[in-house]
Amino acid sequence: MDTIGILGKEALELLRGMVAIPSVSFHEAGVCSYISDVLSGRGISHHLEKNNIVALCRHFSPEKKTLMLNAHTDTVPGNGEYSFDPYKPDYGKVREIFGKGKDEIVCGLGSNDDGGSVVSLCAAFQYFYEKDLPFNIVLVLSCEEERSGPDGMTWIWEHYNDIPGLGYARKPDWAIIGEPTGMKAATSERGLLVLDGEAEGVSGHAARGEGVNALYIALDDIAALRGHRFRKISPVMGEVRLSVTQIEAGTAHNVIPDKCRFTVDIRPTEMYDNREILEELQGICRSRLTARNLRNRSSATSPDSALLHCIGKLGIETYSSPTTSDWLRVGCDAVKMGPGESSRSHKKDEYILAEEITGGINTYISFIGTLAEYIKTTFIK
Repeated sequence: MDTIGILGKEALELLRGMVAIPSVSFHEAGVCSYISDVLSGRGISHHLEKNNIVALCRHFSPEKKTLMLNAHTDTVPGNGEYSFDPYKPDYGKVREIFGKGKDEIVCGLGSNDDGGSVVSLCAAFQYFYEKDLPFNIVLVLSCEEERSGPDGMTWIWEHYNDIPGLGYARKPDWAIIGEPTGMKAATSERGLLVLDGEAEGVSGHAARGEGVNALYIALDDIAALRGHRFRKISPVMGEVRLSVTQIEAGTAHNVIPDKCRFTVDIRPTEMYDNREILEELQGICRSRLTARNLRNRSSATSPDSALLHCIGKLGIETYSSPTTSDWLRVGCDAVKMGPGESSRSHKKDEYILAEEITGGINTYISFIGTLAEYIKTTFIK
């Protein structure tokens, strides 16, 4: 079996082991320990940092630029709709559903999002681990991505130089963010801004027509939000997207509600920062709007990026992603690219195909090799 074949076989074994260990956000210790043991068995030195795994290539030098390979190990909670055990799938039943045997498919919670990217990036990192490239490679398997937790990539980026071996290193210059994209390259992704709206009225008896109905105030504001259009349109991502997704009011059928709460889900583009959006929407609403988080910005690959050169050289299809990732938590040039399909994420009977993982490993290795050649010919005389 050739090197890629061996890496692919090992990746499938690693992924099946990962799926068997529940790793819902904030509970990744078990899967982190498992991956750590596997990496140690492969001779890959690494560090455990708050349920994150960080590994440096053998020839790491603070004087070189750095490429970060990132994927996340946490999952969303499972649901009761699975046709099989989401942690220990019955592959006889899997064959009935998908027509694929155990050697052709890996099923279970987290297999597609984001296990496929984790194991494929681990394989690519292992391939280059001993090679002396014109840049460093840092592998970061982060936790808490699905819940935007404080101890995942947010912590890694803020405390990068506190990690052993990185004390005098500058932060990564480029990053590949592994997410299920069908190995297309997302060169931009929308941000996320969640607003909590609260309308205030005056309570009263419905039969006597008393009070000021907070629900009506909220409905007027929701109508204004639905009809609002942001003036600046992104040439890559189009318009800012806005949806009201939750509403809550009232205590009894005969009591005029004095409060009504609603939630607004907004997907920004690079044309606005999140505070600008909050201020613009507050200007058209009587309800008080409060942002849960202003940090989840939109992201885009730099127009003159070395990563874009590699994408073009390899003929990789590009697109703009509607979903967020750890990309928004890193402050360097990046692309989002990984095996599997986003449409399978957060749904029952999650799966990824063995051929997708092998293809992902191949593409990652080709991409890193192409970047190495570009850096040599462009920056090293």
